[in-house]
Amino acid sequence: VIPALWEAETELVPSIMSNLLNPDAIFSNNEMSLSDIEIYGFDYDYTLVFYSKHLHTLIFNAARDLLINEHRYPAEIRKYEYDPNFAIRGLHYDVQRAVLMKIDAFHYIQLGTVYRGLSVVPDEEVIEMYEGSHVPLEQMSDFYGKSSHGNTMKQFMDIFSLPEMTLLSCVNEYFLKNNIDYEPVHLYKDVKDAIRDVHIKGIMYRAIEADIEKYICYAEQTRAVLAKLADHGKKMFLITNSPSSFVDKGMSYIVGKDWRDLFDVVIVQAEKPNFFNDKRRPFRKMNEKGVLLWDKIHKLQKGQIYKQGNLYEFLKLTGWRGSRVLYFGDHIYSDLADLTLKHGWRTGAIIPELRSELKIMNTEQYIQTMTWLQTLTGLLEQMQVHRDAESQLVLQEWKKERKEMREMTKSFFNAQFGSLFRTDQNPTYFLRRLSRFADIYMASLSCLLNYDVSHTFYPRRTPLQHELPAWSERPPTFRTPLLQEAQAK
Repeated sequence: VIPALWEAETELVPSIMSNLLNPDAIFSNNEMSLSDIEIYGFDYDYTLVFYSKHLHTLIFNAARDLLINEHRYPAEIRKYEYDPNFAIRGLHYDVQRAVLMKIDAFHYIQLGTVYRGLSVVPDEEVIEMYEGSHVPLEQMSDFYGKSSHGNTMKQFMDIFSLPEMTLLSCVNEYFLKNNIDYEPVHLYKDVKDAIRDVHIKGIMYRAIEADIEKYICYAEQTRAVLAKLADHGKKMFLITNSPSSFVDKGMSYIVGKDWRDLFDVVIVQAEKPNFFNDKRRPFRKMNEKGVLLWDKIHKLQKGQIYKQGNLYEFLKLTGWRGSRVLYFGDHIYSDLADLTLKHGWRTGAIIPELRSELKIMNTEQYIQTMTWLQTLTGLLEQMQVHRDAESQLVLQEWKKERKEMREMTKSFFNAQFGSLFRTDQNPTYFLRRLSRFADIYMASLSCLLNYDVSHTFYPRRTPLQHELPAWSERPPTFRTPLLQEAQAK
């Protein structure tokens, strides 16, 4: 039976391979027409500009050294180096238990993805630790993914958080391997402060400005996207948390020294997400030398750079309200959540990992594995009615094979944590938030070059569970003849 089914499924692979996913496409969660968009807004880091692999190594090393030099951590942790293949975005960290894990959209932990230090925690220990695999709502991270107000979980949503997760895991590993008693909450706070200081103290900014070609991935597409929008009369603005001189050098490198001519408003050190909620902070204009002026701002002028401020004042000064505004950012919480929930702007998420994941999903090995995994799941659902010993033995073998194939599928993306978007069968918590806060999402802004400025994005109508027939009820077009044949045998 199994060889026959396997042969049937492998025959499907060529037809699937002829209809591959496009890594340069834009994907829609909510119907949106670009013809309605008059104003385009952008974050800076990982939206307009992308960084090389060297940047995360720089952040990791600088934060590690701050732990040693300023927080008096053992010098031996300097032996740990940044591993770009360890963590993925969207993971949760239990601050009190010092474990890193992937959680799905229903708050269930994906077993096999729970790490204490650099070692996986056995499933049995996880289940004992959490009295199952579900994380109660009151323990989950707060609205912005932070661990606060009694929440014990922190969700890492920022691309810059990859070195932070790795550093946390490495220091945890050192303490555990050397049987050193430590307080996990203090470790979490110290690492968080060290990572923050790499930004706040200007360590990262100075390093990038000193060797811009090493750290910034130059691409003409950013200039091309902005020029295309300008040619069609679209207004554009930039709101970033990064400082003025840093943004100016980066934009001059990737777009040109005239980059400010493309933007109607430029706001730096905005302190998002507070920028979207705090009505009290006024804008301050900066002169060409970066000196803050004391003038009261009555209008946001093109060619000028403004610091801080707030969105309510921004809306008052520009009149740019509602669904005619589309804002792009990489941080689902800090960049997009408030805009879509409170202000009615349209939102676009930049997810660089999307391109590499789609390329993996287009490989014959992945397609073949997923096709067979789907078949096994269907077999288990249909054949579970047979309660005799022989059938139950077969079912147990199928369950074992299904578990092995799930682990194989996970390793296609990341050996420790798998895909950014899926657990074994459910969407991840990350994808749940992405679906809620982003109207559209894409790997990079360059994807906009593949679409007309009046293009309408239509989300695919995905069937709800009650709209799908069960495996045992599916018509012949769903390959049930083979399953019926297996049943008869």
